[in-house]
Amino acid sequence: GLAARPTRVDEMILPPVAYGVKVISIGMFIEPTEPGGRASSVAVAWRGPMLHRTLNQFLTDVYFGDLDVLLVDLPPGTGDVAISLGQLLPNAEVVVVTTPQPAAADVAERSGVVARQTGQHIVGVIENMAGFAEPGGGIVELFGAGGGAEVAKRLSAGQEEPVPLLASVPLSIALRRGGDAGAPVVASEPDDPAARAIEAVANVLAARPRSLQGRRLDVSVR
Repeated sequence: GLAARPTRVDEMILPPVAYGVKVISIGMFIEPTEPGGRASSVAVAWRGPMLHRTLNQFLTDVYFGDLDVLLVDLPPGTGDVAISLGQLLPNAEVVVVTTPQPAAADVAERSGVVARQTGQHIVGVIENMAGFAEPGGGIVELFGAGGGAEVAKRLSAGQEEPVPLLASVPLSIALRRGGDAGAPVVASEPDDPAARAIEAVANVLAARPRSLQGRRLDVSVR
């Protein structure tokens, strides 16, 4: 639901804030082409080097302040952005997101493999667009079932630490409605099954111990 645009102060970019979350996106830098300020008709058709530079700028020139978590929402698959992120944040932790059908699970598994090849650690899998709960109590599996568990199983093979399935987020009218309106379902309709699943994932990730790998420690040797 953000309407504000980033603010430049000297060489830094101040991101707009919604619901206490600082957000930056390439879409915020596209000039509106429609009445009312929409830029939806503009496509960003960039090749790898330009995407790499933009991602690097977002990581270095955006003033986030003291962060609890930096969440990077990547495009699906194993393209240039995923490889660049592995180079720029080699110690990042990865959550692999898939939908239930086997074709999507195959792509999600490959993205997890690429993340490992660049030194990142997979913390779990989320299955999105899982079964839709009917008012009468039944579950309609429009996109099949089991894709998330299958990806977690495959990514666990040969690893010392198994990769868990963090949650299956069901298809939800409230989730779709909140996304269109710019109102997170966890805030607008917290009792919705999708909201509860998302909250459960957030609680699990927030409780994870933080690794010191790759971090600069403010200590001195005397």
